[in-house]
Amino acid sequence: MTTTLCLTQDPDADALLAENPLAVLVGMLLDQQVAMEVAFAGPKKIADRFGSVDAESIAGADPEEFAALCAEKPAVHRYPGSMAKRIQTLCQYLLEHYEGDVTRLWERDEPDGREVLRRLKDLPGFGDQKARIFLALLGKQLGVQPDGWREAAGSYGEDGARRSVADVVDEVTLDEVRAFKKAAKAAGKK
Repeated sequence: MTTTLCLTQDPDADALLAENPLAVLVGMLLDQQVAMEVAFAGPKKIADRFGSVDAESIAGADPEEFAALCAEKPAVHRYPGSMAKRIQTLCQYLLEHYEGDVTRLWERDEPDGREVLRRLKDLPGFGDQKARIFLALLGKQLGVQPDGWREAAGSYGEDGARRSVADVVDEVTLDEVRAFKKAAKAAGKK
């Protein structure tokens, strides 16, 4: 991936996301119960403390040591212990099913958008909504656009939408996405 991202509003963290597909996937995993830019900054904290963000190293790390690394201040997430476990579980799954290569989720056997969505939903920690948002992020910002990706992503794939991290390209769109989420929450729907 060679693109410019502006998901965290931190150039170094965004650069890691732009060059490392696993970092983006881990950021998406962390994107719950914290601000999205905090979630997507998590992989940079891991890289700085652990030395890398790669599936084999993370999956093979001592769970207690990895959890402690995630809990160092500033923590990787509001719930660093449970998220450390989720990150390791995700990396173990990627090793088992995709040889640790995240790009195989969307490249192996040239899948269409529905198949990529299905593969994303199979990931530990990824439900339907998270998978659709990540598929939209792939299509809108990372140039991964298998046939039918917009349809598979649902409303998150709509051109010009301001619904999720997939639509954040600068501070203005970050504020627009926040406003959309706040309005949706106030209306009792998401």
